[in-house]
Amino acid sequence: MQIRVGYEIVYQLPQPTPMILVLGVHYSRASDMLRPDQVIVSPPVPIAYFRDLFGNWCSRIVAPAGRVRLTGDTVVNDTGQPDPYEPDAQQFPVQALPDDALTFLLGSRYCETDRLIEIAWSLFGGAPQGWGRVQAVCDFVHRHIAFSYADARATRTAWEAYGERKGVCRDFAHLAVAFCRCLNVPARYCTGYLGDMGETPPFGPMDFAAWFEAYLGGRWYTFDARNNTRRIGRVLIARGRDAADVAITTTFGPNTLESFRVWTDEVTG
Repeated sequence: MQIRVGYEIVYQLPQPTPMILVLGVHYSRASDMLRPDQVIVSPPVPIAYFRDLFGNWCSRIVAPAGRVRLTGDTVVNDTGQPDPYEPDAQQFPVQALPDDALTFLLGSRYCETDRLIEIAWSLFGGAPQGWGRVQAVCDFVHRHIAFSYADARATRTAWEAYGERKGVCRDFAHLAVAFCRCLNVPARYCTGYLGDMGETPPFGPMDFAAWFEAYLGGRWYTFDARNNTRRIGRVLIARGRDAADVAITTTFGPNTLESFRVWTDEVTG
């Protein structure tokens, strides 16, 4: 199948403003893209590119004062298969983990493992290690948090999501990531596109999505505590320790978000 993905983000800026953008499809999907998805800035400005500490493609601009429009659009080839399922995938002991997985055992800005570790072991210590334990985390978080756009808050942490029991997809991901790390399962936060292909209407408004990956059986597997089901058509943008590492835009100055639109649709015909 083919999936068209893209975005349009419009800011009002009172002064020239440096920005970091993490908006391109992840390099691991580069061979799947039918055309480049470079960000287009209106009015045009020079764009510099770099890769961050996690390998994500990032762009740097200095946006001019006034109305600034960021757009991107591409078509991605996709297998159309649901997220991989490997119930026999085992958890590695910490001493056997690869070096690059260790970072994803540690607490981070939105995932306070120190505050959640006792809760995690009391809730999931009896679950079977490996895939079963990560799935138990997803089952709990899916039931525990009520999804609500009206209750979105950019500063909500995993600890606060646990206590408040409401939030959006990033809150589901943060709490599940924090619980997994408390249980010695490396977990990393993901952001990207996730459409409604294969789902039953009515569909909610489209937005960038958040999920997570857990390291089991020698590889990273996708888990989604918000939807808690295997989905098709995920298109990854970036991975990191939590949402602070993969913000789609970071703006170094005052700004007003005027409009925000995301699309991810199966190409038909």
